[in-house]
This record gives sequence, C-alpha cells and structure tokens, in this order.
Amino acid sequence: MLPPVPHVDVRGGGALALYAAAPEAAQAQIDDAQTRFTRLGVALADRLSRRWLERTDNPLRREIAAVADAVGRPGAHLLNLSYEWGCSAAVAPDPFGTGMRLLRTLDWPFAGLGSGLIAARMEGSAGPWLNLTWPGFAGVLTAVARGRFAVAFNQPPMHARRVCGLGLPMPLDWALNRHVVWRSREIPPAHLLRLVCDEAADYDDARRRIVQTPLATSCFVTLAGPNAGEGCVIERTHDAAFVHEAPRAITNHWLTPDRIGHPRTAHSRERLTMIAAMMSGPGQLAWLQEPILNRDTRLAAELNPATGMVQAQGWEAEGPATRPTMLQAD
Repeated sequence: MLPPVPHVDVRGGGALALYAAAPEAAQAQIDDAQTRFTRLGVALADRLSRRWLERTDNPLRREIAAVADAVGRPGAHLLNLSYEWGCSAAVAPDPFGTGMRLLRTLDWPFAGLGSGLIAARMEGSAGPWLNLTWPGFAGVLTAVARGRFAVAFNQPPMHARRVCGLGLPMPLDWALNRHVVWRSREIPPAHLLRLVCDEAADYDDARRRIVQTPLATSCFVTLAGPNAGEGCVIERTHDAAFVHEAPRAITNHWLTPDRIGHPRTAHSRERLTMIAAMMSGPGQLAWLQEPILNRDTRLAAELNPATGMVQAQGWEAEGPATRPTMLQAD
C-alpha cells in the first residue's frame, strides 16, 4: 500500500527544520543533481548561487546557509534557486464547498520529488500555514493559509529577444537571461511567496505584494482567497504584472497577448485547455488526467483557503508515489 504524504510540524524552524524532517530525501536530490550535472558542475553552480544570495542580501540566505551546513556538501544553495518547472494551475469557485478552490500540478523531471514530498505546518507573523514542499527548500511553490489565501507558482516561458526583427537562438537567449538574473538584486519569486505566506494578512495583502514587489525573474502565480470571487492568475515580469481574474487557469505560456518566449515544457496549451475545462468539475483529484498528469508530474493538489482543506498526492515517472492524502491547515 502506498504511504500518505508525510505531515510534519516545523513551526519556527524554517528550511533547516524541513531538512531535519527527512534529510535522506534532500541528500537524494543532491545525488540526482550530481548525476545530471556532475559533482564539479553542482559545486561550481552552488558557489555562484551562494554568492548571489549573499550579494543581494536575500532574506532567506541564512536559512539556506544553515541547510547547506547540515547537508555537508555542495548543492543546497543551487537547489534553492532552481526553478525549471512545468506546472498546471486553476482557480475557481469550489463547486462542492465554500469559497474558492485552487487546483495544481507541479511537473519536473527530477526523480524523488514525488516520494520526497512533505506537508509542513509553518508559521509566520501573519499566522500558521501549510506548505507542500521538500526537505531543505526555503521558498514556497504550493501553500495554503486558512482564512487568508492559497498560492501556487508556475514557470513562464524563457524570455525571447528579437534583434532587427529576428529571434535569437535559444542557447544565446538563455545565457543573456542568466546574465540579467545574476546582475539583479531583487528577490526570486519562490522566496517572495515564502515571505507572503509568513507575512501577508489576507488575500488583498498577498495580491498587492505579488503584483508590486520587484522580482529577479518572471513567474506565474495563481492566488485564491477564502471568499467568493477572490481569485486570480498574476503573470509577472521583473517589473510589471498582468492580472487575470478568476475563474482562470494557467500552465506555462503567457495568457497576455503579444508576450512571447521559448517554451519550457511540452503540451502547455493542451494542459491549459483541459484544466480550464475541468476546474469547476469534480474534486478528489478527478481532474488529474493526461496531459495534466504526465511523466514529469511530481505533485498534484487541491487547496481551499476558506476551509483549510487540502488533498495532495506525490507522483514519480512510473506512477503514484503516495496515496491521495487529506490534510487540514490550521
């Protein structure tokens, strides 16, 4: 029988407490990164990541440094700045309950994310919240704060430049984009969402912070509030925001017309069509069908910030890694 999603209480402990909850899972992620990118590649990228966090005075840098000390080898800084995900998300009124419902999958080809998934109870100055995350990860990708909001992070297309009306080759665009990010002193999106979960008093406060805070790189954020009509998809660049009111779905391409980019994932438009059609339909993960569900899916979840109810399931390439697990945010 498959295990449930592990449920841990790390209030007051941050990323280091998350690492201590399942250190073997975090070590396995570094093993996988070394297999893909070599030990030398991980070590060099980890050093660059650490220096960037220090240079920008990142608010989570000390938490990440504490995790790195506990891990005892390069990798923690790098993995905390890795945002190459494909995702599907939607927000709409909950057809079977109160308030709004956020549907969410996270797709990433790294092995072990589905089996290493943790539901962590955390708490900040605005109150407690539930984080669907991984050991040692300081940012937020999927979370719910009962009575305040639920939030999910999606990766947008890689920014595409045009010179004299012609597009640049993707490797050159990638290098230029990395240069822009490394020169930035702004906060990464997943780190902003961590601060939002800790500090934002309500849906309106969270929305304002996500819309207005300058970012190191682009992101898509799906936000749901506890009251009817409180929901939106926010498409962010480093200095601009495009807001689409609920009911709305998002995958990994721009909803805003005339914005272009290099695709990061396959079947983005097909996934958008399906999740948009199913976002007001049955719950209990019944909407989790191909191509929303695919070989890269590592997390599927439904979150309701009005009731605090969450249903989550971890996945690996070969199939489910956990059984669907019902959770209750404080």
